[in-house]
Amino acid sequence: MAQTHRKRVVGVVRSAKMAKTIVVDVARLVKHPKFGKYLRKTSTFYAHDEKRQAQAGDRVEIISTRPLSKLKRWSLVRIVKKSPVIHIDAQAGLTTPTNAPGTDNPGGPGKRTPPAAPEATAKAAQS
Repeated sequence: MAQTHRKRVVGVVRSAKMAKTIVVDVARLVKHPKFGKYLRKTSTFYAHDEKRQAQAGDRVEIISTRPLSKLKRWSLVRIVKKSPVIHIDAQAGLTTPTNAPGTDNPGGPGKRTPPAAPEATAKAAQS
């Protein structure tokens, strides 16, 4: 039996607009030979997504495969982490992630309540 040595990489989906194809960006750190600073380099891969389950922003694992088209040489293995789904409220003009942690906050995750009016704090200090 022949052994297969397929590469597996994890990256972020940049685009999922093509039919059964996703564009995945894979980042890596490379040390500069002279200055020693680490630089972030990205590689772009076209991967086959048979079930069309990956969306833009998802962290996915892909595996190398035989050439499927002119540019596609990778195939989707699994979705490691889904990206937050953005809910757009047309009346209020607000965007809130619906599956992000802390969405029970009416202002959305990471939103702070506005500071109290100066009159309210002055009245509270007098009483």
